[in-house]
Amino acid sequence: MKPTNKRPEFVTDEAIEHMRTARTEMRKSIEALFPPGFIARRRAARKEMLLAFRSIVDAAIDRIDKQE
Repeated sequence: MKPTNKRPEFVTDEAIEHMRTARTEMRKSIEALFPPGFIARRRAARKEMLLAFRSIVDAAIDRIDKQE
């Protein structure tokens, strides 16, 4: 089943805006719980994990290319 981006009729633009604001405020409140620099370190760690996955995928693609 293909997902759609259509929202139910009862979800108004105002409700969407409130949900976005709530998400932003929730993120700010969570960030306030951690010491300064934590968010930057977490972001750097996430980037390194993504680079590791990229490396694994690139190596797999290279193996496929060599077999052809």
